[in-house]
Amino acid sequence: MRTRIKELRARFDLTQEDLAKKVGVRRETILFIEKGQYNPSLNLAHAIAKALGTTIDELFLFDD
Repeated sequence: MRTRIKELRARFDLTQEDLAKKVGVRRETILFIEKGQYNPSLNLAHAIAKALGTTIDELFLFDD
């Protein structure tokens, strides 16, 4: 699974720390999700998508 978190964070000029605070996790969690080393829960995925003004489907790209 790939994500567009880094791209969308840049659009809103948010750091990993800023996004982490908005969704209630540690910066490292955002880092690991961006690197594809951690799959977030549905609740966390929804919170990240909401914070970045997008949908889960547009935020996470699933490899076939």
